[in-house]
This record gives sequence, structure tokens and C-alpha cells, in this order.
Amino acid sequence: MDIIEKAIEITATIDARHQLILDEPLPIIGPARVRVIILLPEEVDIDEKEWLRTASANPAFDFLKNSKEDIYAPADGRPFSDQG
Repeated sequence: MDIIEKAIEITATIDARHQLILDEPLPIIGPARVRVIILLPEEVDIDEKEWLRTASANPAFDFLKNSKEDIYAPADGRPFSDQG
């Protein structure tokens, strides 16, 4: 027998007793067993210092430590001055 699953998105709060309190009634006639997936909000606001520290520790940028990647010198190019 194939099981067809249906998803319902609803907001809720986890109280001090670690109980899930739904913001509104579910549109389901029960009793019925269900699976619950809890999505926690992520902290998205990180300051610039944290971002730079994380980026500098990322091994994806290790190639920049190679001296062959230093292709520009301070004397290269001309200074830019915006006249606008």
C-alpha cells in the first residue's frame, strides 16, 4: 500500500515547558498520528568582523595564501578619483 503524505504549514510557539502550542487549529479531523518537522529561525544578521573571520578561516580561500596569486603590486595602475 502506498502512503501519500500531505504537508500543512502552520506557525507555533514552544513554551517554557518545551510544549508546542499551535497558533491556530489544524484543518484535520483527529485523532490521527502525524509527523512533525520543526524549522527554527536562523540568525542571519552577523556583523562584518564575524563575516570576515569566517571567510578568512574558510579553506576555499587557501589558494590566496600562495605567493603566485600576488599578481598586483601597490605601484600597479593609476589612482581613481571620482569627479561626480
